[in-house]
Amino acid sequence: MKNKEQKHEFLFEKENYIILLIGIAVIALGFILMSGGGSDDPNVFNEEIFSFRRIRLAPTTVLIGFGIIIYAILKKTKK
Repeated sequence: MKNKEQKHEFLFEKENYIILLIGIAVIALGFILMSGGGSDDPNVFNEEIFSFRRIRLAPTTVLIGFGIIIYAILKKTKK
């Protein structure tokens, strides 16, 4: 029996995973910004649902988060 040591290698380096987690956090922030604005009474319309935060800021934040994740995946390693 040969005693082979198996070296486990990750697909990316530590820096890539850190950038990936930052991207996930930015996407989560975007969805948090998108939440709310509804009304408890279905017969009452709440204009707050069309606020700048929910219509422009939150979707832009989510798209920036996806861009960060794509960058983290495509970033070359130093090997």
